[in-house]
Amino acid sequence: MKKILHFLIISFFSFTIVSCAQINTLKDELGSKYDELSSGSDETVDTDASEAPAPIDEDSRPLFVSVGGKGTIITSSNGTKWTRRTSRTKAKLRAVTYGNDTFVAVGFSGIILTSEDGTIWTKSRSGTKKHLGNVTYGNDTFVAVGNSGTVITSEDGTKWTKRKSRTKSSLYGVTYGDDTFVAVGNKGTIITSSDGTKWTKRKSSTSQEFNEVIYADDTFLAFGFKGVIRSSSDGKKWSKIKSGTRMGLLGATHGDGTFIAVGNAGKIITSSDGEKWGKNKVRTKKHLRGVAYGDGKFVMVGNGGTIFTSPDSTTWTRIKSGTSRHLRRVYFKLME
Repeated sequence: MKKILHFLIISFFSFTIVSCAQINTLKDELGSKYDELSSGSDETVDTDASEAPAPIDEDSRPLFVSVGGKGTIITSSNGTKWTRRTSRTKAKLRAVTYGNDTFVAVGFSGIILTSEDGTIWTKSRSGTKKHLGNVTYGNDTFVAVGNSGTVITSEDGTKWTKRKSRTKSSLYGVTYGDDTFVAVGNKGTIITSSDGTKWTKRKSSTSQEFNEVIYADDTFLAFGFKGVIRSSSDGKKWSKIKSGTRMGLLGATHGDGTFIAVGNAGKIITSSDGEKWGKNKVRTKKHLRGVAYGDGKFVMVGNGGTIFTSPDSTTWTRIKSGTSRHLRRVYFKLME
């Protein structure tokens, strides 16, 4: 009888552990879980990498900037050696961009930081306490988006103005291309604007949450949970694209003739045209949240300070980031 009781107790705890794991996995696939992804586990041992950078103009300086939890900002000239920077904030930072000779980083509670060189950062007033999820630059204008349909704009990154977005859905991605700003977010929301001031709702034919939107090769691509991808040539009409995965897609970029999207549990998909996608492999179970291309390489970042680099989007090398904080996005700029 004791043996039977002992067996039942072990079975109960095993079932509980498995059930909890399944619940945590499910959370990754639900909407409104933009900032609550679990850290996962990692099976890869840190290795130093020495990659020869591509030739660049002697008057130019390549710079990668990544932002994340607890005000984390790290920079690198080659994607391999990273340096921590002082942000003077503990707020979660969610995105960074560059325009008008200025880096702009945004995050929770309306935090906005600016920097001329990626090294020294200064706080600016955003005029909102809403969490800001992303920021872009185009048409001589910075546009930042966030919770509850928040949209704010600025010419210099320091003085910001609230705009009416015509949606209450939280916005997590924004980009600029073809004289058009496109913002995406919760419940399949897509809105567009020619100037960042007046916005129009568009139909996406999905209720899944979008996490990212990019513009490359004359095409807008929006990425979301459950492998959802939508494509548009003008930002107005959107078509369904098969991604070949059901995992959440959290970040994306384009470089060297290749589209790449990264997401939950170390998943990566790539495409040469943005229409046909294939799965790729990287040795990690960490959630990958952002990716950028510059100086002849892809750099992707994720939970637990995860950073990988690749010269071809196929062979990936893990890099020491110097932080254990979740990294949300990474941006590349060739500094003059």
